[in-house]
Amino acid sequence: MEKKRFSRILCGFFVGGTRKSHKNPASYAAEFQIGPAGKGLRCQGETNLLSCAICEKRKEKRFCPAVHGRICPQCCGEQREVTLDCPSDCTYLQQARAHEKPRPVQELDQSALFPQVEIGEQFLYQHEHLVMGISYALARSLRADRGLNDTDIIAVLTSMAKSYDTLVNSGLYYETPVTNAARQAAVAEVLQMLKEYREVEQKNLGYARLRDSEVLQALVFLLRTAHGRTSGRPKARAFVDFLLAQFPEKQSAVAAEASGSRIIAP
Repeated sequence: MEKKRFSRILCGFFVGGTRKSHKNPASYAAEFQIGPAGKGLRCQGETNLLSCAICEKRKEKRFCPAVHGRICPQCCGEQREVTLDCPSDCTYLQQARAHEKPRPVQELDQSALFPQVEIGEQFLYQHEHLVMGISYALARSLRADRGLNDTDIIAVLTSMAKSYDTLVNSGLYYETPVTNAARQAAVAEVLQMLKEYREVEQKNLGYARLRDSEVLQALVFLLRTAHGRTSGRPKARAFVDFLLAQFPEKQSAVAAEASGSRIIAP
């Protein structure tokens, strides 16, 4: 990439060893073309200097921070969060999310939403601190490993929901395995938060009142929210960005330091 960029600069200013001046940078774009690798520069009427950095066929129209180059709108739309790790502050990603329609519930795997778990209208109001505590633990994991995306968080929530579903219905806690170290770290973060949550209850109330069924409901609530917010693309981070937005980095650090704990006390 750097070699090609340097060659373009040379092509624009030197032809046959003679320096040429162009007031309009685009005027020599149609005049010169980079030759095959190892054969220097060549000039001709048609050019591929302004072609898309991905397909190398269509004309580039916008800068893509994921490839550090300019690409065409079609590649942007087709490869966004599929092959490209789009940064959250990309203008085109934000515009796409603003116009993106939620995925129809019918298209989702219903079994993945744990339909057997009932969540009443008052659940979030009654267990706001629990939901926020789990969300905060996930946000900490996301900041510790910036490579995590929606697929990873959904896998973490699904794994934990399966474990608590078994615990609630059989009394046995079976830890559903997750596939990589980053996801395992996220699970450990949430489990630590739940442990601290119960410790805070014990300290403030004299007993721990949090029930396993309530933990299951909180996990399923967040899981359904994740499925509803993500685009479903392999590298999607819409739900990740939603979680991080709830706990801005500076605010989270101050809150944790002030409370002396990593959870929001009930």
